[in-house]
Amino acid sequence: MKKNLLKISIAFLALFLFLNVSAQLVLPQPSPKASVMQTVGLTDITIDYSSPGVKGRKIWGDVVPYDKVWRAGANSATKITFSRDVSINGVVIPKGSYSILMTPGINEWTIHINKDATVSADSYKSDMDIVKIKTASVATTVTAADGTMPVGGSAQTFTERLTYTFSDFTNEMVNVNMLWENIKIIFTVKVDTDKQATENIDKSTGGIWSIYNNSARYYYDKKEYDKALGYVDQSISNSDQWFNNWVKAQILSAKGLNEEAYTFAAKAKELGDKAPAGSFFFKDAVEKALVDWAAYAPKPKKKGK
Repeated sequence: MKKNLLKISIAFLALFLFLNVSAQLVLPQPSPKASVMQTVGLTDITIDYSSPGVKGRKIWGDVVPYDKVWRAGANSATKITFSRDVSINGVVIPKGSYSILMTPGINEWTIHINKDATVSADSYKSDMDIVKIKTASVATTVTAADGTMPVGGSAQTFTERLTYTFSDFTNEMVNVNMLWENIKIIFTVKVDTDKQATENIDKSTGGIWSIYNNSARYYYDKKEYDKALGYVDQSISNSDQWFNNWVKAQILSAKGLNEEAYTFAAKAKELGDKAPAGSFFFKDAVEKALVDWAAYAPKPKKKGK
């Protein structure tokens, strides 16, 4: 009896040790998690997905069937998150998280942006799509006439693991790309950065000269010079600094008002030379402008006049 109890105890101990070791075992996943983020203007766009590999298989029309909704990744839903409202294909999409699904086709694909951020191919409901985009796949692999891959060809691209990337982005839009095997699927996300920036400026300009000045610089960079001039004048009226005088000089120069530009650049130089050491950080640019604009300097008045 005692021997049987001992054997049973040893067996339970062995099972416990086996389960404990197994619970701690961590191995690479066939389709590891991945995440990519891009800030577009003032909007953060994040894609969370799992990345399966080709592994010598035929993907399109085989591993991923044609004409069936696919979760555009592996393991779980491919999720896209917007920190602010965006628009896709002319449809406004409120900030938040959504799922990306795709229906591959031989000639045409459909991209689904779905309100259910945890959707699966089985639980997918078409009425939850906030937008559907019809598009064609872009071939990324070039093959020779005999079916072989060209050696060193610049157009040859093969993506072993499913990958999402962002490309060609500006302050107003970005292309989202899904690449796997020999194709690329692209859709465009647009953001309203100018409206958002204007709202931020209007909320923030509470009489602080530097905020008005930064607002002026923003519109100067956008070549909206009249609006920039309005903000820089508010900045100067709030506090007369070398920096806002320099910004006003640049705006006036861009508007072709060169004599006024010189006057404000000269004032920026005068105030900057009196500023604390190291704070006149555009000194070289101001001095160069005064040289370049010397022809527009006020002419000294003759004596007796």
